[in-house]
Amino acid sequence: MEQEDTGSALEADADDVLGDDLLRLMFIACHPLLSTEARTALTLKLLAGLTTAEIARAFLVPETTIAQRIVRAKRTLAEARVPFETLRPEQLRERLGSVMEVIYLVFNEGYSATAGEDWVRQAMCEEALRLGRMLAELAPREAEVHGLVALMEIQASRLSARVGPNGEPILLMQQNRLLWDRLLIHRGLLALARGEALGETRGPYQLQAAIAACHARAASASETDWVLITALYDELSRLTPSPVVELNRAVAVSMAYGPAAGLELTDRLAAQGMLRSYHLLPSVRGDLLAKLGRYHEARGEFERAATLTQNVRESRLLLDRAAACSRGES
Repeated sequence: MEQEDTGSALEADADDVLGDDLLRLMFIACHPLLSTEARTALTLKLLAGLTTAEIARAFLVPETTIAQRIVRAKRTLAEARVPFETLRPEQLRERLGSVMEVIYLVFNEGYSATAGEDWVRQAMCEEALRLGRMLAELAPREAEVHGLVALMEIQASRLSARVGPNGEPILLMQQNRLLWDRLLIHRGLLALARGEALGETRGPYQLQAAIAACHARAASASETDWVLITALYDELSRLTPSPVVELNRAVAVSMAYGPAAGLELTDRLAAQGMLRSYHLLPSVRGDLLAKLGRYHEARGEFERAATLTQNVRESRLLLDRAAACSRGES
């Protein structure tokens, strides 16, 4: 990232953009006195309106852990008497990564709600997009900020296609792409191009946006370039290794090279035990097992996934898939 240019951009725009109280508070809550985990937990709790349980599910940690982080973060800021301050450009710059993380976590909770009756909470996505766009105005020479905006714009383009007439979830491969918002896709692709023009090295948000762009550019699900998506996940995995990235990479591998190849990767993740409470691991395994005709095993995986998710709509979808496996359908 080009820090010198970014500094001048921040200095020029900070007063105008941080006139938005929510964005200003996000930067204050992301104070360097706090750990990265505490900054994010505090901001999501106080400013984004997420419950402690929702934050815990987003981080795949116990709810008590998040509660303790929030309490300690509040105490630390109170003892330090951190003011509602006008931040200097260098302070904005050093907190930028934490603010981006919070904004994307808010977007994700809206895009695929971890709990409740609704699978999509569109207002949360729209608020995260608003803040992301303001952040791009604040830091116009930060490639990753444009990558974040691109990722959210492209994913938000699918919101209308993600739920059926009765609120039921519709998965990516079954979505009617005519319902995808072409304006948001166009804006996302432009943001991605702006980010890529700022440097040769792509960060994690740019890579995820490039993956989203592969889906957006495909006229139909069958035309998706899964080989390219797999390569992008390979790059993302090297840059920011995590079991969730590996699970997504396993899905891409299965689409590019067959379900057996993807199942091998998910079996390896299951053996590691790091995603033991993450419902998408058995959900993905169930899908791959069903594609291989191993319906009895697939049904068990879908049923287990249904017990792990706290979202009512998603649980029903998983139980429906388990029932289909009982009938020998994938």
